[in-house]
Formats: sequence, structure tokens, C-alpha cells
Amino acid sequence: MIDVIANRYAEALFQIGEEDNKTDNLYNELKEVSSLMTTNNDLNNVMKSPLVSKNEKIQLIDTLFAGKIDNDLKNFLKVLIEKGRISSIKAIEATYKELLNDKNNIIEGYVISAVSMDDEKIKELEKELSKKYNKNVTLTNKVDKSILGGVLVRLGNTEIDGTIKTRLDGLKNQLSQVI
Repeated sequence: MIDVIANRYAEALFQIGEEDNKTDNLYNELKEVSSLMTTNNDLNNVMKSPLVSKNEKIQLIDTLFAGKIDNDLKNFLKVLIEKGRISSIKAIEATYKELLNDKNNIIEGYVISAVSMDDEKIKELEKELSKKYNKNVTLTNKVDKSILGGVLVRLGNTEIDGTIKTRLDGLKNQLSQVI
């Protein structure tokens, strides 16, 4: 249910950004506001509290973000408060980022390795995957010592597994079938 809600609100904000050619700016500001609302416990508690009226929350948004964020984003936050959806801000941010990535032909993913990869190797892998998928691939390196060696690439729902652990597990299965 939250994904449907997040999708609708993110698409609405994205369309506003498209009309005024400011989708990137809106995302950057939305990301900052979302981060502030989720990391600042006092602000988070006020926004979640049923004891604080919607009008008080809206006044707080006006005060906190006066001149600091785009008016369209500020009005968007007010709508979220009016509709009781401000708690969905993180999901809305994530959905908005997906829309922005689609617009800019970007796929974000992870390359998981046993040891930290240097930037040069990551860029090389991004270049090869960009050719394969006809999109601009950006990867973030995560370290997981349990894979022993090789790399595991995750791009959305796609997984490219070149890890030693998977190969060893496959050999183990083949040997157990023989025995």
C-alpha cells in the first residue's frame, strides 16, 4: 500500500519538476528534507505526533524551510501533511529517484566483493555493463568476505554472480549427486 502511495506522490512531484525543468534540483532538496526528517528525532516525533495539529506542522514547515527549499517542494510537503502522508517521505524519495534515473537513462547497482575494489576497477566494470545494458550504470562497492572471491553485481532485479562461493556450492551439489 505504501508503495502505491509513494508512487503517486513521487510521480506528482516529478511532473511538477518536469514542467519547470527542475527535476534534479527537486530531488536534491527532497533528499535533504527526507534525511532531516528521518534523522532529526525531534522533527520526526513532531511530524508523527497526533497531538500536534496539521496547521502547526504546516507552520513548522514554513518556518524551517523558508527561503531554503523550492516553493513547489514546500507546498508538496504541506500536501503530505494535509493528507497524513508525511511518514511516507523516505519511500517517496526512493520512488522519485527511480523516476529521475529512468529519465536520465541510469541504472544504479552494487558490486559486492570480498575486498574493497579500487575506483578504476569499478569504473571499468561500469563501462562494460553500460555497453551491455545500453544505459549509464553506476555501481557502489560493498564488501562481503563470505563470498571468498570474485564479484556479485546487482542491478535492480538482475544479478550477475561471479563469486567463488557460488562456484564452490555448485561443485558441492554436483559431487553430492555423484556420491
